[in-house]
Amino acid sequence: MPASASRTAQPPRPIRPLPDQLISQIAAGEVVERPASVVKELLENALDAGTSQLGIRLEEGGVRRIVITDNGCGIPPAELPVALMRHATSKIASLDELEAVLTLGFRGEALASIASVSQLSLTSRTASDPHATQVSADTGALQPASGGVGTTVDVQHLYFNTPARRKFLKSEQTELGHCLEMVRRVALARPDVAISVHHNGKPLEHWNAGDVATRTAQVLGSDFARARLPLDEEAGDLHLYGFAGLPTASRGRPDQQYFFVNGRFVRDKLLNHAVRSAYQDVLHGDRFPSYVLCLDLPPEMVDVNVHPSKIEVRFRESRSVHQFVYHAVQRCLARQAGENGDSLHTGTDVEDVPAAGGVGELREPRAPYGGTASSGSQWINYSAARQTELGIAQPRQAYLGMVREATTPRPYVPSSQPPAWLADAQAARADEPPSLLDGVAPARMALPIAEDATEGADDHPLGYAIAQLHGIYVLAQNARGLVLVDMHAAHERILYEQIKDALDARDLAVQPLLLPVTLPANPVEIGTAEEHRETLELLGFDISPVSPTTLAVRAVPALLQQADAEALARDVLRDLHSYGGSRVLAERRNELLATLACHSAVRANRKLTLEEMNALLRQMEQTERADQCNHGRPTWVQLSVSELDRLFLRGQ
Repeated sequence: MPASASRTAQPPRPIRPLPDQLISQIAAGEVVERPASVVKELLENALDAGTSQLGIRLEEGGVRRIVITDNGCGIPPAELPVALMRHATSKIASLDELEAVLTLGFRGEALASIASVSQLSLTSRTASDPHATQVSADTGALQPASGGVGTTVDVQHLYFNTPARRKFLKSEQTELGHCLEMVRRVALARPDVAISVHHNGKPLEHWNAGDVATRTAQVLGSDFARARLPLDEEAGDLHLYGFAGLPTASRGRPDQQYFFVNGRFVRDKLLNHAVRSAYQDVLHGDRFPSYVLCLDLPPEMVDVNVHPSKIEVRFRESRSVHQFVYHAVQRCLARQAGENGDSLHTGTDVEDVPAAGGVGELREPRAPYGGTASSGSQWINYSAARQTELGIAQPRQAYLGMVREATTPRPYVPSSQPPAWLADAQAARADEPPSLLDGVAPARMALPIAEDATEGADDHPLGYAIAQLHGIYVLAQNARGLVLVDMHAAHERILYEQIKDALDARDLAVQPLLLPVTLPANPVEIGTAEEHRETLELLGFDISPVSPTTLAVRAVPALLQQADAEALARDVLRDLHSYGGSRVLAERRNELLATLACHSAVRANRKLTLEEMNALLRQMEQTERADQCNHGRPTWVQLSVSELDRLFLRGQ
């Protein structure tokens, strides 16, 4: 007889309520996924109790033992047994309070669920009690205990009574890593709380109470501290503040992305999408930005009672929140190079960052994460100058190949054949000052003069060009020292923004080719050119088949007229085939435009005159997001005179 038949043959069981212990164990399956879940719930209770010091002791990754000690308000002896009951809490008492909850915990499930799958004891003392009192979850009996004001929760032998669940746990180091991640989230949310962590009796972490800038540097490392932009924006009831990492500090995994809503760490698709969209102009490819962002809004505008783990939220005005976060982060990243003199400051130590208010104070307005918009840019080129990895979407080998090619003799390109972005300007030089050269006097372009660089520092923070190195870098002098510019990366960003603006305005100039460029094509490329003819025309291309195996390029965007027409056409057709015309314009447009800009940007070994180099610097100062190319690489770095002095031991 089939198994299904035997099941249906059994008489149905009567409907009856489940035992309380089984109910708690079922609930524990949602709340207590692993030791890290216990750490999270207990830390949230400690923060709600007003603690200023947290001690976390773990044994065997938290599987054998988890001890959380705080110096909060404590629990009166009479309430200790009640604290271990299901759905018992002091956080809320009505539906109205639930809809406006500001505490991290409110469900009243954590302690009961943890106690159902472990051996738990709770020791607590209030300021009015003569001594601490301990209660055991197994017996519920109260007994006097030693201890200061606050609460200690001791959880031992997790899942001892549900061995099947314990088999799903990973190795000790893996579980320890998950526990430490929960502690890091609390550390970032509440820099005003001192935290210490021990594992198997050995100290792992200790963070003193301090300001948010120092705490983020301690938790995420000095690399992030030197490559972050402070953000602080408000719109109505919405307040977003924190640190957005520069594209040059991107990572291969999204392991440094922290978003807090009213002090609660959340993993929300809407917020993640908003931030990712803001980075799309400066971070292409499979790289992930680093950030620590906090969003404050009235509690009635967000529902935190979505999931027992409380890591998911739902916004009442989700579209408004998405647009606010997107535009705030985008504006933070879009600061112009040389927006003001402060943007060229270098080398600010973490300790010098202005202190800010605690991130976790839920009932009081919080100070921003530190500094003003202008002071935040002081990390930009300090971090880039010390970068150890080149390239994100552009392979490191290809970039190093450009350097190797610089040592190979090539025919000299006379100055009468300048790059495309300056050809028209040079032709009109005799008549009137061209737009690319506005503010650049001929005497300044003719030879480098230190006095001019100092005088014009406010007008031109990137300074004035003095030389070209290996056909790749432009060396410029400003009031603070030496500026090094990657001319290909910088010109790539300039072209990218110009193409994007022209496409948005439906004003992309087209350059017909005097002689069409023909290229052999496979059936896929032929079909793509025919299928997406309208999209190609919108992008400024005229690509059409002239035979079953040949394509002809008759026009290209005017901004790209100096590019290799065949290679450009093949890349455009490849993207159109991979993603489709409508999706390229809607979702993959920035990647496509980055490809176009890279094709036409001034290449390595192009000899530039001082005029051309200065024109490039001026254009950078007028271009949004000019600090990075569209692949996320830095376009320029600043070395101050003091840094140069240290290199040569001057004054020591």
